[in-house]
Amino acid sequence: MRVLRLGAVLAVAGLFATAVGVSARPRGPRLVPHSVRAYTPLVGIQKIRHVIIIIQENRSFDNYFGTFRHADGIPGLAGHRGRVPCLPDPGRRCVKPFHDLHDINYNAPHDLYAARADIDHGKMNGFIREEAKAFAKCKCVLVSRAKRIMGYHTRKDIPNYWAYAHHFVLQDHMFESVPSWSLVAHLYLMSLWSADCTKRNDPASCKNAIEDPGIPPYVHRRKHHTYRPPLFAWTDLTYLLHKHRVSWRYYIFKGIEPDCESNATLSCAPVTQGPTTASAWNPLPDFNTVAHDHQRGDIQSLNGFFTAVTGKHLPAVSWIVPNNVVSEHGGTPVTNGQTYVTGLINLVMNSTYWKSTAIFLTWDDWGGFYDDVAPPKVDENGYGPRVPALVISPYARRGYIDHQTLSFDAYAKFIEDDFLGGRRLNPKTDGRPDPRPDVRENKRILGNLKKDFNFNQKPLKPVILPVQPNTDLVESLG
Repeated sequence: MRVLRLGAVLAVAGLFATAVGVSARPRGPRLVPHSVRAYTPLVGIQKIRHVIIIIQENRSFDNYFGTFRHADGIPGLAGHRGRVPCLPDPGRRCVKPFHDLHDINYNAPHDLYAARADIDHGKMNGFIREEAKAFAKCKCVLVSRAKRIMGYHTRKDIPNYWAYAHHFVLQDHMFESVPSWSLVAHLYLMSLWSADCTKRNDPASCKNAIEDPGIPPYVHRRKHHTYRPPLFAWTDLTYLLHKHRVSWRYYIFKGIEPDCESNATLSCAPVTQGPTTASAWNPLPDFNTVAHDHQRGDIQSLNGFFTAVTGKHLPAVSWIVPNNVVSEHGGTPVTNGQTYVTGLINLVMNSTYWKSTAIFLTWDDWGGFYDDVAPPKVDENGYGPRVPALVISPYARRGYIDHQTLSFDAYAKFIEDDFLGGRRLNPKTDGRPDPRPDVRENKRILGNLKKDFNFNQKPLKPVILPVQPNTDLVESLG
């Protein structure tokens, strides 16, 4: 067993060391709906005055929690029923899931086409074939790392994530909203749809697109495509929040992001991301609603989050996006991400905001890693493979495993119920009709995050965890 050295986390150390001293003064948050005033007793979901959604990168549920007892994990392991799966391998008979002690793991392809191949009509047996095909095309040293997508981590590997699961809520049926890659996942996170539009100011000009939604300049176009700027003209959640005077911020950690023309490509030159730079993890600058509402200033550097918490200006809704170094994306250390996320959560727990906050922690897509549960079909677009997800709040049900069918759509539903009186991103009611196929929040199959809370319980105390926990992970690549 070794102890993580924070120096390995590169920019993370400086971020936490200087966060409290940031001098930039944010704008004060806008008013929350008038129905929730300071003198009104808060009951039920209204006790949550701050929602924080932390988005990490590219992990499946089985990769992180497949051996978590009583969760729907890998069959045949940790007391789970069934026989341990053995997936077909072009090079030999089959490969079983195994405990991977490497801190750095490589992704496999995780675009729309890889998702369909991985899922294989519900058989969930295409992961190794897709990984092998990609490495064969790559013709690089990474080929020796093939089959690592069958690996899983345990409590001793990622102790803080498992501690949050034990103390708060673990969701074992959180599915990516759509079976596709990061840009599409982030579009669904912010707008519950992914589309390609022909007119910048006309939501009606948009059409369904869950692989190439008007690929922006930060993603390298395929040679046979003609570049044009992205046109994200449909309606996103920030439009409703702004319309009803609910404060929000999208905090992004400056740095690099591993963008490729398609996530079928295993490597490419990284690009720089920041609050003013559109990227696959930061699509909001390209939404015309954000520009028209003069809300681009609400897309801020992560330093703004520290300033907001310590300066008592935390908005009602916050999304927090990493950079590559701390993202847990393939090729980056798992421990970097756990350190970074723990620091964010510790900051909130040590603040006056803890008593009124719900933190939702998830990973944007499965990253090609093995998962054994077939996603249900909700409409023509989704769902995608399972991802890890946690609920951390003083009102979270302690030690609860949520078996509801969920997707990122549930986050929007919770925000809408808490701050917007149940108003939805509905083309018939939101004032900006677009041709999205359905109102995702209202799908019968979608669970309700309110079931993860007990608003009548004595609030849970903060669980402050070390940002450098003991871990069994080793620094070599896996």
